[in-house]
Amino acid sequence: MMNKKLTAILLGLLPMLTFAQEKGLDQKIDEAFGNATGWFVNFIFYQIDFGGGVKVFWVLFPLILGALYFTVYFKFINVRGIITSINIIRGKYDDLDHDNTGDKELAVAGDVTPGGDAIETIAIENHEGEVSHFQALTAALSATVGLGNIAGVAIAVSIGGAGATFWMIVAGFLGMASKFVECTLGVKYRDIESDGTVYGGPMYYLTKGLKNKTLGKILATLFAIFVIGGSFGGGNMFQVNQAFQLVENITGGEASFLHGKGWLFGIIMAVLVGIVIIGGIKKIAKVTDKIVPFMVAIYVVASLFVIFANFSMIGDAFSQIFNGAFSAEGVAGGAIGVLVQGFRRAAFSNEAGVGSASIAHSAVKTKYAASEGMVALLEPFIDTVIVCTMTALVLIITGNVTSANSGLNDAQAILLTSGAFESAISWFPYVLTIAVVLFAFSTMISWSYYGFQGWAFLFGRSKKMEYVYKVIFCVFVVIGSAASLGSVIGFSDAMIFAMMVPNMIGIVILAPKVKAELAKYIKAIKS
Repeated sequence: MMNKKLTAILLGLLPMLTFAQEKGLDQKIDEAFGNATGWFVNFIFYQIDFGGGVKVFWVLFPLILGALYFTVYFKFINVRGIITSINIIRGKYDDLDHDNTGDKELAVAGDVTPGGDAIETIAIENHEGEVSHFQALTAALSATVGLGNIAGVAIAVSIGGAGATFWMIVAGFLGMASKFVECTLGVKYRDIESDGTVYGGPMYYLTKGLKNKTLGKILATLFAIFVIGGSFGGGNMFQVNQAFQLVENITGGEASFLHGKGWLFGIIMAVLVGIVIIGGIKKIAKVTDKIVPFMVAIYVVASLFVIFANFSMIGDAFSQIFNGAFSAEGVAGGAIGVLVQGFRRAAFSNEAGVGSASIAHSAVKTKYAASEGMVALLEPFIDTVIVCTMTALVLIITGNVTSANSGLNDAQAILLTSGAFESAISWFPYVLTIAVVLFAFSTMISWSYYGFQGWAFLFGRSKKMEYVYKVIFCVFVVIGSAASLGSVIGFSDAMIFAMMVPNMIGIVILAPKVKAELAKYIKAIKS
């Protein structure tokens, strides 16, 4: 019934959208919106000028310094925890979540929520969560592996040179520690309804975890507002807009049968998105645990084919990466290309420190919070260290790292990457187009869940409120595909980065709680 209503609403938008395009209404709306919100965007993306042409967004500093702090505080968990993470996903320690011998200790050892429930008794009460470790990982990965890995990397290396790749890898390793902290907290402080539905993320660990409840409520409310805005723009409109541009280009550009018909592509995507997101995180996870491994596998295999087809150039490519990273051009280029250009669109492509992924990881079936934190630290490794590095190597080997390519927008950067693959695999642009559409689709369904969690925190958990949000989200899919709303997407980008502010304050303060959870889980493994 709800699917029919959703389709009817989207079809009802068709005349309005075509009228808007004919009259240029979208441009007028975009201009007015930009004038109203420009101050916020300028504040979030304010750049500190270090001289010599090096300008860095201030928001990068708390993200990088926070990741560095967590790396040291948790004794390089991002390196020594990888094997344990893989074993958790393989199911080696699944028995721990069904072993009741430690329940008594768990029930009395931890914090108590404002409602009086012992947080660690979730599994005892038979509400272990909604998805498996692997599904939680793929749901979070689906929101991060995407256009940033394709467009963001191309922009980074075209501006910063091959050396930018090195700093991107370093950033990925540091981000693993931030992801571990926020996702452990997401599980520790989650809410679970009587029917087993999970509500989690920074909104909950900020309100429950911080001793200053007023500060916690303020930070949680700000985060909820920002995550809703981010879900409509960067997690929705931007994704479908870029996917449509690539589909239109591959089918003939201005001669394409789709030219000027973004609304049609948008309606198709909106219906598909709507069908999935109405089922909640379980339905989302069932889709992402199939799409994400498939997408990543295809992309990595194609990258390896291009790399090994030019086997003799691999050594030179790595030489360019390492030499460029420490040259004057490489360091400045790395800062600008990766820490600025790549970060703005992709947040190092993995959103570590932003707090969004903790929402998906909160739904995992476990009674040991640190177990999911360990799983989550693999996310930046897969997304940034593996997938982004593959893209960079393909671009370097095929000779696409030149200053002539600097100043690219996202759509042009995707085409640059597509051309790099085409030089070795003539038909790959078609496969890449399908991959981009799947990347966009999976990102949208995961971000819909993130936005809904913020929506539920602010407006309640009723079915009515849930459907209101999901219908609005699907409407924005159509608008994002059909209209040119650059200021709206820019504002949404700013909101995604703004999420970092309340989240980073909270996770730094709550780091000792995470250390206690980690010690508890390691003890359980050893015993």
